[in-house]
Amino acid sequence: MQYSITAPTLLDHTAALPASKSISNRALIIHALSESSSKLNNLSDCDDTEVIVRALHDNPYEINIKAAGTAMRFMTALLAVRNGEEHVLTGTERMQHRPIGILVDALRRLGADISYTATEGFPPLCIRGKHLEGGLLETPGNISSQYISALLLIGPMLQNGLTLHLTGSIISRPYIDLTLWTMREYGADAEWSDYETITVKSKPYAERPYFIESDWSAASYWYEMMALSQNKDDEVRLTGLMDGSKQGDSQVRYIFSLLGVKTAFDTKQEGAPTTVTLKHSGRCVPKLEYDFVNCPDLAQTFVVCCALLGVKFHFRGLSTLKIKETDRIEALKTEMRKLGYIIRDANNQELLWDGERCEPSVEAGIDTYEDHRMALAFAPAALRIKGLRINNPQVVTKSYPHYWEDLEKAGFVLK
Repeated sequence: MQYSITAPTLLDHTAALPASKSISNRALIIHALSESSSKLNNLSDCDDTEVIVRALHDNPYEINIKAAGTAMRFMTALLAVRNGEEHVLTGTERMQHRPIGILVDALRRLGADISYTATEGFPPLCIRGKHLEGGLLETPGNISSQYISALLLIGPMLQNGLTLHLTGSIISRPYIDLTLWTMREYGADAEWSDYETITVKSKPYAERPYFIESDWSAASYWYEMMALSQNKDDEVRLTGLMDGSKQGDSQVRYIFSLLGVKTAFDTKQEGAPTTVTLKHSGRCVPKLEYDFVNCPDLAQTFVVCCALLGVKFHFRGLSTLKIKETDRIEALKTEMRKLGYIIRDANNQELLWDGERCEPSVEAGIDTYEDHRMALAFAPAALRIKGLRINNPQVVTKSYPHYWEDLEKAGFVLK
């Protein structure tokens, strides 16, 4: 399937954003560990969350989490502490080439019974659940934060709790903080005891109803649209977001303020969802340098947006992009060339654009590489690129299932 996208001349829309996938997935695991019967309100309906919902509800011997990386990491830890159960955890072909050895090794050091059914260090996994004692565990801090979050989530269930010491540099710290915050919402005693160490006490989760706020990652694409729109009277309103959100990607509002988008909250009551209004500020920097080590999922949005605005950039902290749904660094370089922009990379963790252009070739369409964020981040380019086409647009269901419907409601024409 391919969509040809035509942008509206005026952007004036209220978007009901999807619930946070990150919070939904953490809350689901905690819910399962607490054996709670209370309701999760405003649960995300994206593919990544749905696979966890189905796995927890059906509890089959073989659990296929498809392309959901978060689900693979979180379910690996959850199943390791489900005493007396045995499962095979698998996914798509791409998932079976995404490394998980560091997490498995860490769980094994805690006493987990996990084996590989095919290739060492990669899914599928055979997991035999058992009681784990816990205690002190040391692991690198420069790995995917999902590994660290997976370990933390099961911490309260371990006999001796968990003291997690992170070595080296620590990346994606806001995602770790989001995990700790969600755990504390359910009564866990979990906190940083120093800059490199997290202590989780052995204390069962409490049962409680829980409301999940809207997704700041999804909001980033509407910020991108506002930045790329060229009508000074354009306005976008986003519902269900929270000021002071613990979501790492909430810093998108600060970064986009440098690209001419101003943010206004209807209310600023802590912990209360509200509507955010986006408008043009009329001010934009000529060059953007930013370290995305704490919010790597925003990188694609800013690569596309900055280039189309003519804003030169140097982005760092992108090492995890190589092991996402696709190699996002290579994918961005390839697809941006189709739009006429030559992006360079450095040290396997940096992306740079110094203004170099090439002849565009948009006819073949933007390839999405089975990666939802490629489709989500490139679609707003229709505001600047006539005849923009997106190949395999259905990949957005992984995190933002009603994205295309929302664009049509905002006046975009999809054929």
